[in-house]
Amino acid sequence: MIHAGIKEVKNNLSQLLARVKAGEEILITKRGKPIARIVKENQGYNSIRAALEPLVQGGLVTLPSRSILKDHISVVEASGKPVSEMVIENRR
Repeated sequence: MIHAGIKEVKNNLSQLLARVKAGEEILITKRGKPIARIVKENQGYNSIRAALEPLVQGGLVTLPSRSILKDHISVVEASGKPVSEMVIENRR
């Protein structure tokens, strides 16, 4: 496994990805602490539904019956301060 800092990954991404493609793993570190791992993707891409199918068959998961993507989003009215004000206050 290759250990690489963020700066090294940024400067050598193409070379590192070539090594991942060849089968190596890269552990990305920030100040010596692991934060992410780059691994080779499986050749056969599985959809999320296909990946969850064993759990559905076992009765552990129920998939949504319709798409959660919406063409129209409705506005929700709420009392109190606007979220933008609360975010600004929290940043102070």
